[in-house]
Amino acid sequence: MRNLLLLFFIFFFTVSFGQNKYVATKQDSIALNADDFLGYDQFGFYYSIKNNVLAKSKKEELFEYKNISLGKPTKIDFQNPLKMVLFYENFNTIILLDNQLSETQKINFSENDAPIMTTATGIASGNRLWVYNSLTQQIGLFDYLKKTLQTLAPSIQGNLKYYESDFNTFQWIDSSLNWYAVDVFGKITTLGKVTDFDQIQIINDHIVLFSKNGKLQLQNIQKNSVYPIENVDKSFKNFFYKDQILATFTNQEITNYKIKIP
Repeated sequence: MRNLLLLFFIFFFTVSFGQNKYVATKQDSIALNADDFLGYDQFGFYYSIKNNVLAKSKKEELFEYKNISLGKPTKIDFQNPLKMVLFYENFNTIILLDNQLSETQKINFSENDAPIMTTATGIASGNRLWVYNSLTQQIGLFDYLKKTLQTLAPSIQGNLKYYESDFNTFQWIDSSLNWYAVDVFGKITTLGKVTDFDQIQIINDHIVLFSKNGKLQLQNIQKNSVYPIENVDKSFKNFFYKDQILATFTNQEITNYKIKIP
C-alpha cells in the first residue's frame, strides 16, 4: 500500500510538472542578414527587413521590395502570399504586392472621399481590408476596388496596444490588456485579459505567446495560467510561431524549434 501511494505521488508530480512548462526542441539554424525578422509563410519563404527593404527568401530564391518615398512599413501582412499588405501608417497608405513582391495597387486613405485615418489594417476576405479608423475609433472593412468603408461596430474604448487579423476576424489588445475580437458581421467577443508583454503573438482564441524582459511564455486564458517556454535562447530579438515551429531571430540568425501548442 505504501509503495502504491508513493507511485501515485510520483505520477501526480510528473504530470503536474509537465503541465507547468513547455519545452522547445531545437531543429536548425539559418543565417539571416536583417534588421527585423517577420516570419515565414506556408510555402517556406522567410520575410525580413534590411535598410527598409522587404525581402522574401528561401534557399536560392530572393525577392525584394523597397519604396523610397514611404520608407519602412509599419505592418506587413503576408497571410496570403499572393496578395501581401504593406501598411505605412505615417503616410496613411497601403501597398498591395503579388507573390514576387511586385506592386499591384496603392491605396492612400487621405485621398478617399470619406475621411479615413488608418492606424491598424490587415487583409480580409474578398477584395477587402480590415481598417481601424482612428477618427471614429471604429473597425470596418474597406473594399479597395470600390473604395468604400463598411463600419462594423460602435467606437471602441482604449487605444490599440496590439492587433492581428485573418480573413474573417480582427483581434486586438487594448492599453488595459483586454483582448477582443470582431468578425466580418460585426459581432464583438471579449476573449479575456492578457499578461503585460513586450512582444506577443495570438495563437488561437484563448492562447497567446508573449515575451517579457527576454522571457518567452505562453498564456492560456481558459485555464487562467501562464507557462514558461524552456530551452529557447533568451537573447532573441523577436519570434514567430506557425505549424508547431517556433522561430526566433538572434544575432543575424533564425533558430527553429519544434514545440507543440494545443
